[in-house]
Parts: sequence; C-alpha cells; structure tokens
Amino acid sequence: MSENPLLVIVGPTAVGKTALSLQIARDFEVEIISADSRQIYRYCDIGTAKPTPEEQAVAPHHLIDVADPDQVFGLAEFQEQAYTLIEAILQRRRLPLLVGGTGQWVRAVVEGWQAPQVLPDPALRAALEAKAQEMGVGAFHAQLAAVDPEAAQKIDPRNVRRVIRALEVYQKSGVPFSQQQRKQPPDYHILQIGLTMPRELLYERVDRRIELMMAQGLLEEVERLVKLGYSWDKPAMLGLGYRQIGQYLRGEVSLEQAVALIKKETRRFIRQQYNWFRLSDPQIHWFDLSQGLAAEYPKIKELIETKFDLIR
Repeated sequence: MSENPLLVIVGPTAVGKTALSLQIARDFEVEIISADSRQIYRYCDIGTAKPTPEEQAVAPHHLIDVADPDQVFGLAEFQEQAYTLIEAILQRRRLPLLVGGTGQWVRAVVEGWQAPQVLPDPALRAALEAKAQEMGVGAFHAQLAAVDPEAAQKIDPRNVRRVIRALEVYQKSGVPFSQQQRKQPPDYHILQIGLTMPRELLYERVDRRIELMMAQGLLEEVERLVKLGYSWDKPAMLGLGYRQIGQYLRGEVSLEQAVALIKKETRRFIRQQYNWFRLSDPQIHWFDLSQGLAAEYPKIKELIETKFDLIR
C-alpha cells in the first residue's frame, strides 16, 4: 500500500456517497471518517441521513454521534480529530476513507488549513445575519473589507455565510480571518473521488429522500429532541430539516409548507456544495452516477487500486 494514503469521497447531498463508501469497504480494508457537520449530533438520525447501524457495521465509522445537539463542534475541532483518526487508521495498516458533503471540513483536511481557533458563536452569528438582511449584501460585505480586505477580496458578497464567519473570527479574536487561514498541505498520498449527476436528476433524488425521511419519522424525531429539552436555537436544531420542522411545530407554517421548504433549502444547499466541490477541480476525479453506481464502480475500484497499489 502506498505510503500515507488518504481516500476522499466528495459530492452533493443525496448523490450516493454513503453507498459508494460501503461498496469500497466491502472490497478494501478501510475505516470511514464522516466529514458531515450534521451527522456528528446524537439523536439526529433521520434528518441527517446518517448511515444505519447495519451500514455502520460494514466498516468502522468515526465522527458520527460525537456531540450532543446543544454542543458547538467547529471546523478546528473536526480537523484536529480527523487528523488524529487518520494517523491511527494508518497505524492499523488500513485505508482511511474521508466521506462527506461539508466542503469546508473536507478541504480543511485535504489542504491543511490552519483553521482559526474560534468556535462558532450562535448569538453573534444571528446578530450578524440580521445586520446583513438590514444592510444588504453589498454594504455588509463592505464592513468585512474595512477590517480584512484580503478576506473580502476572496469572498463573494453573495456568500453571506462566509462573510459572517470572517467577521465573527475577527470580532472574537481581533485577528483578521485571512491571517488565520493559511495552508500547510498534509503529508498524505491523497485520492479524491467526486460523485455527481445532472442537477434535475439530483433534485428528484432529494425530493424522494425528503419524502422518505418524513415517512420514516422525521417529525417524531424533532418532537423527541424537543422533549429532551433542546431548544430551537441549539446547533443541531438549526440544521436543514430540523429548522423547518421547528417552524411547523411552532405553528408558523403547515406541515406541507415545511416539507416544501426543506426541499427548497436542500436544493440551495446543493448549489453551495458545488461551489466547494467544483467539477473543474483537477484534484478531484469525477464520476457521473446518473446511470447508477454499478455502472461506474469498476472504474472507481481500478482507480483506487492503481493509486494506492492495492490489488485484492
């Protein structure tokens, strides 16, 4: 096996990353590290499309169910734990497999970001988001340019979430975000596999997945979280799906409207994911799954074997 190998699977929500990771686990000695900022939360199984216990039994899974719904688990903490896990898996002479759709987390590991040591502050973020809505994206972005012109130059004004994070880091630490986000690539032999499919087909898959989540009990899952005492402002409750079901439970929208909002916001999230995982990125080997995983898997398997000298 190649020295210090790291296999990475990226792609948008519902494209088939879990299915591919499990197929790879059946053919190779791997341990899977989840790079999903929502699957870290306990009790949040259906709404995060978490691998089932049966799926997790196929291979060891890491960084799933590691935080309570009211805990803040940020980029720096994820990166540190991911690197520790990768080293431990390599010591066991297995192949670490990083899987996830949280682009920032994946790239932080692959590119060796020197992540800002500033944990997310939900209250500050809410205040900044309200300010962005009040001022408009242009004027809000100008506030970042005034304190961190380098970061402002790299962040699209329309990407309000990233502008908020940059301002949050500056306000909490006093050090510009750009000065804290340097890169030191890790000493890994990395293969990145990207999964994609035509956007309309992917949207259809998302709609079916959300309808299945509702049938499996997403509403009841959110109700249980409320009964456990987790309020609507806790990190897990602000996640996609949980937030919209919360609107229904508070009487702000009908259940039908809540489901429609989940579908709409998931499509928007997919567009954000494609900004992180670009089809033009030469570091990612892309495979179109519009004909199904079985049609592409032989090529994926051969690529892994060739890259890491793994012949099974």
